[in-house]
Amino acid sequence: MTNDANSAPKPPFFPDDIQFWYETKRAFGSSSYGGSEFGEVMATVSHILPGNFDSWYDAWNATAERVASAATEQLARGHRISARDGFLRASTYYRTSEFFLHGNPADPRIKSAYEKSIHAYKTCAALFDPPILPVEIPYEHTTLPGYFHRVDNSNHQRPLLIIHSGFDGAAEEVHMDGARAAVDRGYNVLAFDGPGQFGPLHREHLTFRPDWENVLTPVINFALTLPEVDPAKIALMGISLGGYLAPRAAAFEKRISAVIANDGVYDYGVANMSAFPPEQRAAAEIAVRAKDAPQIDRAIAQAMKNSPTAAWAMTHGMHAFGAPTPRAYVAASLDYNLRNGIAESISCPTLVCEAEDDMFFKGQPQELYNHLVCPKTLMRFTDSEGAGAHCQVGAARLAFGRMYDWLDQTFRLAVPA
Repeated sequence: MTNDANSAPKPPFFPDDIQFWYETKRAFGSSSYGGSEFGEVMATVSHILPGNFDSWYDAWNATAERVASAATEQLARGHRISARDGFLRASTYYRTSEFFLHGNPADPRIKSAYEKSIHAYKTCAALFDPPILPVEIPYEHTTLPGYFHRVDNSNHQRPLLIIHSGFDGAAEEVHMDGARAAVDRGYNVLAFDGPGQFGPLHREHLTFRPDWENVLTPVINFALTLPEVDPAKIALMGISLGGYLAPRAAAFEKRISAVIANDGVYDYGVANMSAFPPEQRAAAEIAVRAKDAPQIDRAIAQAMKNSPTAAWAMTHGMHAFGAPTPRAYVAASLDYNLRNGIAESISCPTLVCEAEDDMFFKGQPQELYNHLVCPKTLMRFTDSEGAGAHCQVGAARLAFGRMYDWLDQTFRLAVPA
């Protein structure tokens, strides 16, 4: 549960709803790699009523429909680049539209927005040169959706960067959140959604699991079937909650040559218990797992009432973790930690990112860094440089420039001509 900061300057949009503002800033940030237009975002949010989820959906869906319709016409007329760019933005806007609807997973708008977002992105992906290839990665009794971003068509072996998001991101969003930035630097990229994330959650209601190594190992097995992959240079980046998931996988999956935790998370359960004073957390952790804990239920309810971020996090957490109540979600989140020597088991070089004004995981990157015994780097991003938001939202080119310079140096790569 997250307490919203009261001392920070009011944002230009949704000044009394930090969660609406963060998602707006996230949409603005997608513009760095073509996933949005500043003016389109401005025009969209001007129609949204603060705190009104239906208004949020209506405004973003309307923008998505308009942009997708224009892209469809452009493609029909043979304007491939214009259509590609439009479909990429439409995919972002459809995905954004359904973001706050997960309190009712049966809401038909969720399925509609998901399907339209995927269709728009796949149409866009086919228009890149070389095309971005949709993939289905074998996983247990099903598959995980993803995309293979290639530098070129040469089949030349290159370092591979595997990227996944976290609590609420998508493999399609990874396009802007690191994939194209890596391709520009000579990396092939495999982006995927694991259980609990956008594709598997919408398609089959697959929910999160803490033992992420059992998700990543099939992904690496699949990657090694691709002729373009250098098996000696496979890096992994996890975004947001992925800052726990990726290090967790790296502790067990030794084929990973380097890992980026963006931003780092040592103990997700602690982050969810932040409404309780430190001296009360041990007792609260016991109580939250109990069959009946009315005092804890009241505390969670009050946090949700006080904080738009807590309200959204609990609602989406129930959906993505398959939990029937907010307390059940918090209890499940306690298993997502790198305690008991797990962090210390990571052996590959590890980059831990830390955003100065992280509204979700404050203090967690330093905690993860402190527990690492492998070659390690802590990379801080600040408000003064415009990069202090959670996962450096709004500063993609600055942030990925620094992260991938670190990865180049870790792999001792020459700058591509």
